[in-house]
Amino acid sequence: MTVGSGVDMEAGGGAAAGGSSDGEARCGGRFVEEWCCACAGLLAGPNPMMARYLYALIFLVTNLLAWTLRDYGNSALDELQRLKVCQGARYCLGAEGVLRISLGCFLFFFVMFLSTVNTRKVHECRNSWHSEWWPAKVVLWLGLTAVTFLAPSTLVQLYGKVAHFGAGAFLVIQLISVTRFIMWLNDCCQSETTRKKCHLQIQVVSIVTYVGSLLGIVLMYVWYAPSRACKLNILFITVTLVLVQLMTFVSMSSKVKAGYLAPGLMGIYVVFLCWSAIRSEPHTEICNKKAAVATSADWVNIASFVIAVIVIVAATFSTGIDSKCLQFKKSDGESEEDDIPYGFGFFHLVFAMGAMYFAMIFVGWNAHQTMEKWTIDVGWASTWVRIGNEWLAVIVYSECLLAIAVWMMIAPIIWKTRQVGSSAET
Repeated sequence: MTVGSGVDMEAGGGAAAGGSSDGEARCGGRFVEEWCCACAGLLAGPNPMMARYLYALIFLVTNLLAWTLRDYGNSALDELQRLKVCQGARYCLGAEGVLRISLGCFLFFFVMFLSTVNTRKVHECRNSWHSEWWPAKVVLWLGLTAVTFLAPSTLVQLYGKVAHFGAGAFLVIQLISVTRFIMWLNDCCQSETTRKKCHLQIQVVSIVTYVGSLLGIVLMYVWYAPSRACKLNILFITVTLVLVQLMTFVSMSSKVKAGYLAPGLMGIYVVFLCWSAIRSEPHTEICNKKAAVATSADWVNIASFVIAVIVIVAATFSTGIDSKCLQFKKSDGESEEDDIPYGFGFFHLVFAMGAMYFAMIFVGWNAHQTMEKWTIDVGWASTWVRIGNEWLAVIVYSECLLAIAVWMMIAPIIWKTRQVGSSAET
């Protein structure tokens, strides 16, 4: 995989070597300069760095609109005769409203994907389309959203089925991006320069993350497995414990030597996925006492919902700007000054799949079930999707470690062969 931001890290390391105070001053000045240029770019010329935040704002508004239709839009949706599906069941109206809003958002970002894919340089016209023309794009977004409410129900239901695969692809890309970031951070911390300067800090963070993952597992046993009758929760938590220990063992093996930081961070991530899966179980589940508490306290439920929506938007944003997460080869040299700062096409494609993802979690991956107000991603389908995502995360991380181990074994052989070849030529 391509190690992103390597040039910036090396530049930062060089500044620190030259003098911490001078480096901090330069970094602070660069930060202020970038933000001033970004603000000025809103008024003069295309600014792709600021444009991504406006796209995220559109995505956030779309999420809130879909939630409003699901929880409070039945009275308005009743007036639209086209939305009468599921043998007249009222709860299907809200779910289909979510799918229609999601379809409009998907079409908008897919159109943006088609119109910006393969953009390379900032002077191209497509950069101006990506970073400017906001009134036209807002009209396009609203128009596509309105058109979806004129589409027949069969088409919307078909989109709901396709959205399962798009949402799954989004989760996979997000997982690869998170794993890649953890591996990149671990490589930076394992470098000789960083280890000499921040050895103690790295060890503390590694221990805290590892102990934190174990503490999270213990708390899940206490909260979600209070008795032996909770066999499924016990299975989920126990498998998570085994996976955390397995990742730690493999990372510390003599062939890999990845250290404690990477398995610690991955352990926290895997425990979080397991917790999310158990939290997604139906609130009527007797083993999910914490979910019952959340439904009984309105402010807790509302706060959890708001945080979940913010996390969705933030995750989509961070994944969209990581266009190198699916590039499994080294980048050729440094980027030029007139290169675009991130892949526009990939950015919009991720947001298009993110539209499918938020539709699935708003309906619990099942458009034919009742969703309580102020709830998100609840149902057995959501639970198994989260568990599958957790296990896939471990597989992706293990493959990364396997690739490192293979390279550690063949690198000396390749290096020795090159030395022999060069000596024979001389």
